Amino acid sequence: MEIQTFDIFGIKLLTPRHIGDERGYFAETFRADIFDQHVGDYGFVQDNESMSANAGTIRGLHFQSEPHAQGKLVRCTAGALFDVAVDIRQGSPTYGQWVGETLTPYNGKQLWVPPGFAHGFCSLEPDTVIAYKVTDYYSAECDKGLAWDDPAIGVSWPDIADPETLSPKDRKQPLLSDLPDYFSWSE
Repeated sequence: MEIQTFDIFGIKLLTPRHIGDERGYFAETFRADIFDQHVGDYGFVQDNESMSANAGTIRGLHFQSEPHAQGKLVRCTAGALFDVAVDIRQGSPTYGQWVGETLTPYNGKQLWVPPGFAHGFCSLEPDTVIAYKVTDYYSAECDKGLAWDDPAIGVSWPDIADPETLSPKDRKQPLLSDLPDYFSWSE
């Protein structure tokens, strides 16, 4: 497994090795020992999946606050998506900065989005499926969000990103400047 780091501390890109032939490929998509060594000792408790029927569908930016903050290990199992993580750890030297990666079943890339980050994505193809492991259970009272198009963050969304696809909840998420201090920076 190849592990890539970013200028934003905590985010990792994990790319499993594909062993293939004319029939297709095999890949170990997750190994706890490798994950613990390169990312940290996080226990996953739930697997989630969503399908976006149309290209350009935007979901996010979402996160869960304490005491049920979630880390997410995200991959694409069908179609293609542009996946985004935004640092919302108050006091972090990269507060408000973001990382974006294109995830497909063929490139095998998986984005680790630690607690303290907002997460969102845009489907790049019809019938795109995102699957992700999380480190805590869903909690309605801790379910929070951030405006997907906040100019202070400046995510470079794909041209096909369609604001008309936003859920009612995502249409009214706060700007970063209005976000309470849910997370604090610590090394």
